Amino acid sequence: MTGQSPQVAILLGTYNGAAFLAEQLDSLAAQSYPHWRLWVSDDGSTDDTLKILKDYQAKWGPDKLTFGPGPGQGFVQNFLSLTDNPEIAADYYAWCDQDDIWLPGKLSRAISQLAPGGQEKPALYGGRTILVDRNNKEYGLSPLLNRRPPSFAHSLVQCIGGGNTMVFNRPARELVRVGSGLAPVSHDWWAYQVVSGVGGQVIYDEEPQIRYRQHGRNLYGSNQGWSARLARLRRVVDGTFRQRNGRNLAALSVVADRLTAASRRELEAFSNLRRADRPWQRWRQLKDSGIFRQGRGQQLALKLAALMKQV
Repeated sequence: MTGQSPQVAILLGTYNGAAFLAEQLDSLAAQSYPHWRLWVSDDGSTDDTLKILKDYQAKWGPDKLTFGPGPGQGFVQNFLSLTDNPEIAADYYAWCDQDDIWLPGKLSRAISQLAPGGQEKPALYGGRTILVDRNNKEYGLSPLLNRRPPSFAHSLVQCIGGGNTMVFNRPARELVRVGSGLAPVSHDWWAYQVVSGVGGQVIYDEEPQIRYRQHGRNLYGSNQGWSARLARLRRVVDGTFRQRNGRNLAALSVVADRLTAASRRELEAFSNLRRADRPWQRWRQLKDSGIFRQGRGQQLALKLAALMKQV
């Protein structure tokens, strides 16, 4: 990992991904930055996923593509177990979904923005995506989340971007891997929380570097459009948002001693907001805490959740 060019470990979680996997693997092969190795954790596929991986391993060689069984505990632990795998050592780590398509400059662009910060403190890169349908036909972009800079106060109630866009350095990897065995809502949200929480660098790229495929089997969608907005509103009303925040807070309690003093204060303010009994108390505490979601509609939903004690 020392020497000429930084090495990148691409961490791909698979599960019955045969329909789109080859197209994704081809997009990795087309990267303008060549110094990468692909590690795959398969969570028990019963389709042709393993056959495709074997075929590409035969073509690329085992030093370029390594795959093995996942923990069988869902996609979050599949990615976190890969991140925690002691056999994987690199300068940078890039999560990869089985059904997307990377633009050729994805890795080079991410590394060019991460490299100036070095390896002294945690750094995380992520950003927007191009939305495509199952046939790779483009129909829009993911929401732009840059009205305010990334921060721990923001991370408590919203993730800055999808894990499929994220690339991070070694110190960030050491933080993120703690999540293996915990129960955060998602690996990407967890990464944003812990990196921002310790005062690390979070880079949000407005220029999309992946084609994010939307289809019926996606575990998480694009968060775009009226159907997504209504789904978010339902999650506020039915308590899902509050339950997810509780899971994240439980995971964050394990790393609370690593957070900056400012982050610990924000974490305590958020906990107080969740515990407050009266609506006017929750409204005031939300305002005083500085906790926010990106976008006017998102912030309105947060205020509604606070009033309803569903944060």
